[in-house]
Amino acid sequence: MKKRTKPITKRSVNRRRFLQGAAAGAAGAAMLVGGKASSAQASSADPTLAAGLSPTDGKAAEESQAFTRTPKVSAFIVEQPGSDHMVDVFRALDIEYCASNCGSSFDGLQESIVNHGNNQMPEFLTCLHEESAVAMAHGYAKIEGKPMMALFHGTVGLQHATMAIYNAYVDRVPIYMAVGLDYEGPVSAHNATDLAAIVRNFVKWDHQPNSLTDFGRSAVRAYTLATTPPMAPVLLVLDAALQKAQVEHAPNVPRMSLPKFPSADIASVRDIARLLVDAENPRINTGQAARTQEGIDLLVELAELLQLPVNGVSNRLNFPSRHPLQGTGTGEPDLILNLEPGSRIGTTPSTPRPASGSTTSNSSSKLTTITISSAEFLVTSNFNVFGNGAGSADLVIAADVQATLPALIDEVRRLITDDRKRFFEDRGAKIATVHARARRRVITDARYGWDATPVSLARLTAELWPLIKNDDWSFVSPQRFLGNWPSRLWDMKKSHHFIGAHGAGGMGYGAPAAVGAALANRKHGRISINIQGDGDLNYAPGVLWTAAHHQIPLLTIMANNRAYHAEVMFLQKQCAARNRGVDRAHIGTTITDPNINYGQMAQAYGIYGEGPIEHPNDLVPALRRGLERVRAGEPAVIDVLTQPRG
Repeated sequence: MKKRTKPITKRSVNRRRFLQGAAAGAAGAAMLVGGKASSAQASSADPTLAAGLSPTDGKAAEESQAFTRTPKVSAFIVEQPGSDHMVDVFRALDIEYCASNCGSSFDGLQESIVNHGNNQMPEFLTCLHEESAVAMAHGYAKIEGKPMMALFHGTVGLQHATMAIYNAYVDRVPIYMAVGLDYEGPVSAHNATDLAAIVRNFVKWDHQPNSLTDFGRSAVRAYTLATTPPMAPVLLVLDAALQKAQVEHAPNVPRMSLPKFPSADIASVRDIARLLVDAENPRINTGQAARTQEGIDLLVELAELLQLPVNGVSNRLNFPSRHPLQGTGTGEPDLILNLEPGSRIGTTPSTPRPASGSTTSNSSSKLTTITISSAEFLVTSNFNVFGNGAGSADLVIAADVQATLPALIDEVRRLITDDRKRFFEDRGAKIATVHARARRRVITDARYGWDATPVSLARLTAELWPLIKNDDWSFVSPQRFLGNWPSRLWDMKKSHHFIGAHGAGGMGYGAPAAVGAALANRKHGRISINIQGDGDLNYAPGVLWTAAHHQIPLLTIMANNRAYHAEVMFLQKQCAARNRGVDRAHIGTTITDPNINYGQMAQAYGIYGEGPIEHPNDLVPALRRGLERVRAGEPAVIDVLTQPRG
């Protein structure tokens, strides 16, 4: 290689001034075609040649109508657009990522993100569907504990996102959303007079600012409301004209001060403490009580003080899965404390829903029920999905559970006498014995069908555990359709070990939420595990490309039963009830003929993929190969043919 003999002179290039110069050149060429100076050439047989343009260039100019325009270049150059200020505000809100499927109504904001913001804080993540963008933000928030941004284009983008928004709303997850509005855009149907009306029934707050100063205030308020319990998605409507307008003096970036989470009043805390200490057989049910690891630790402290059972592995991990007090305890409870009840309050993966008329229900005259829920701050028709029976409790407290627990623990500790402490210790020993017996039954149940082909879900879960247990791992999938085997077999004790279900049960959540959670886990060096339903993946498989493009390490193991198997069973039940046989129950419920090869699907999106794995003896080597890729910082997909349900 030859050495340079002369130094290279470095010159600073202003991006917008460079574009201005380029645009001036283009305008000059356009004037040669369409201006007075080119009138003689325009009358010739081939005006494009006369203007010094090739036939191809001339055709392009004709199609773009450049030959009819003589604009002043300065009118197109905006040195300080409004969207630059918007990016500055988003950075001040500590928004790391913006997931989006691009659209013309926010091209001003997108340009500012990638150029003014240098594609950092937020970083623009390319999604192939708006539903995936929201679900990614959903999974991210469950790990990181703060919102990620999702950005949509007009009516069409917002409508694509609706199912994922509703999932997050019911799951009480904060998502920071914005939608572009462009009245001068190419498609009038992409605009609406009240664009946010599409989702107003399942967002916490929305606003359309009409100035940059108004935007700053709205942006901060949106973040504050999204992250104040009960958390939920929020939406800003951003006019394209506001994004693109020249700003002579940008407003100051507003400061954000997050409010303190509301704890219960001391009188209510003392009442609850007294009832807990006096109860003979109390139980705690959790929905979304533990927002962070601190919440899990506080619940453990309270449970060990009282030696009572905690039904704590339901919608999210609220209590360590192998703790001796994890479960429903012994006998009929005389007091139930519901903490941030979710849509399945009172049930856990290992506990069946109480039968109709059971004395464990709230209708029992011997049962006292208490509910602490931040959802009670917003008792409106829009938040009915949060209520879940709180109104029928004997005592309902509007408060954030995690913020209330320290005071409750102090009051309980103050009330415990030596006699009650001895009673609690005896009760705790009995509960631990019952729970240990139940765990042994779970392990026995997991052995059924161990050598079956296709692979049992219990074996899939059990074989994976020893391969990851020494890592800092995170299970980022829902588990209901997996027979809840992960929480039944694995040692889950950290908040990121299990992020729970999808809120409203909307399909298409699993894969993109897993990618979003893996994105948050990436900087912590965690192994993210997604046991993925095949039906769910097919709603939005393009998120696999997003994982590959942005190098998000995630092990996706397909639980491929080639069906929407819950619906298979529902249809079989109807066939049997009508005495018509079940031989046609596969119609409209199975995903066969042809079978889908998810290993090849992953490869098509640029991800390491293999399978389908059908024989259980081939499972562990395939899982090892997938984990090797993920530990190297890549996503991987292992397609496993599985038994229908767990």
